[in-house]
Amino acid sequence: MKNAIFILTALLIFPSCKQQNNSNNSKMSDLTSKNYVERMLNNIKHFNYEPMYYLTFRQNSCFSEILVNDIPVNKNFKEQSDEGTLDINNYIFKSGIQKVTFRLYPAGKVGNFDLSKFVSDTEMNIEITESDNDKKEQEGKKTMSYTTPITTTINPYGYSISKFEATGKTYYEASFTFNATVPYQFDSLSKGMDLRKQDPHTLEKKVIAFYKNQWEIINSKKVDDFFSFLELKEKECSQSVYDTRVDLEENLQAYLDPFTIENFKLEPLENYKMVFYGDGRIVCLELTSLDGKLRGKSALWGKFEREGLRAKFRKYYLYIPDNESELKILR
Repeated sequence: MKNAIFILTALLIFPSCKQQNNSNNSKMSDLTSKNYVERMLNNIKHFNYEPMYYLTFRQNSCFSEILVNDIPVNKNFKEQSDEGTLDINNYIFKSGIQKVTFRLYPAGKVGNFDLSKFVSDTEMNIEITESDNDKKEQEGKKTMSYTTPITTTINPYGYSISKFEATGKTYYEASFTFNATVPYQFDSLSKGMDLRKQDPHTLEKKVIAFYKNQWEIINSKKVDDFFSFLELKEKECSQSVYDTRVDLEENLQAYLDPFTIENFKLEPLENYKMVFYGDGRIVCLELTSLDGKLRGKSALWGKFEREGLRAKFRKYYLYIPDNESELKILR
């Protein structure tokens, strides 16, 4: 993925693409694997100061989801204690107030510990920092930090006891905001339809058709068809992180993996549910499995052997622009 400085899981995630019209043979643009790098380079503007925003999290005794502007940036359903740092520029569409939301879930049985409910030391700490793109190695400027609240009581012996305020519960959600200033502006999300207002059955049929079509494109190794869906998402994402030629070449190779890994095999498109993000303007299909390796992952995925069994998940965050009718990839 783009410029993430911490990869949370051994499962590999690969980028996403655009929806086409009814014909499975039609293309969304003339973007191809051969012109991808040059096309994106011509689109990207560079600035004297290129702000990069990072989210660092530390969690304990729980599973979690973290969203920026109601778009998932991290899902952890495997490790009850974890930490990492992620760049989040891809989810910042314009300057102004940005919203971070996190959701905590019990981790269940962990060895001899019962974490089926939140315990006293359940915690999530999130810090937002800003750095210059050319000086990533330097410590960033802290923009915002948030830690789950604790309650303090005095026990019968006079000792102070602190515990997570939701101790004993099975779900916790909180949000906070921070201000970001970026030299680009994308109006795509704000101009998307509220898909929650669409007929759910009709919308679900569209989303499933989109996924099935992409499954066929990947399975049939139609590389040019595949790349024709990337343009909108790639133009915005590559600009938001100020990609260089080297970055784009790495992205290109990641996109090509399903077509170049000989033993890559798609899994059947099944056992999924339709999920909304982006305050209802984004929709996707996620697996319904509660297995920690699969929970919350994209319904379109495949496996391959490379020093052991690995998986690639195709992430699709789809939206419909106002006054249009077809689904397109936003992120």
